[in-house]
Amino acid sequence: MLIDPAKSYAAVVDTSVGPIRLTLFADDAPLAVNNFVALARDGFYDGLTFHRVMEDFMAQGGDPTGSGAGGPGYSFPDEFESGRLFDKRGQLAMANSGPDTNGSQFFVTTVATDWLNGIHTIFGEIADEAPALDLIPVTGEGDTVVINSVRIIEN
Repeated sequence: MLIDPAKSYAAVVDTSVGPIRLTLFADDAPLAVNNFVALARDGFYDGLTFHRVMEDFMAQGGDPTGSGAGGPGYSFPDEFESGRLFDKRGQLAMANSGPDTNGSQFFVTTVATDWLNGIHTIFGEIADEAPALDLIPVTGEGDTVVINSVRIIEN
């Protein structure tokens, strides 16, 4: 495990429309946070886009192909034990194609999305109002908002 359980983690996703600051839930979703931290530190997300953006739902990124079908070449299990819910805007979660298929794709909700409870691992949330999240245009597949970099903050 790359992350230190005695420390807390945050991230700043620098996008072409501004930064999105995130608090990561290492205690609640250590596998997802460890994966996100490792990929971010390796520069995996640098230059990728938010390839799927849906109005009144979410913005999704982390696919190296930009098609929604790409990933890092491995998967890891879901983490639902914390009881965290999609009960508000700004939840950071793993995108997947079914149970235990988490990889590199993640999304941030723009509204409460309770129908996702128990389906997607929540591993963080926006740390401020994240005005950049509202600037990501709702254009769907092939969106051009770029993730310039993801900086991990360890305390």
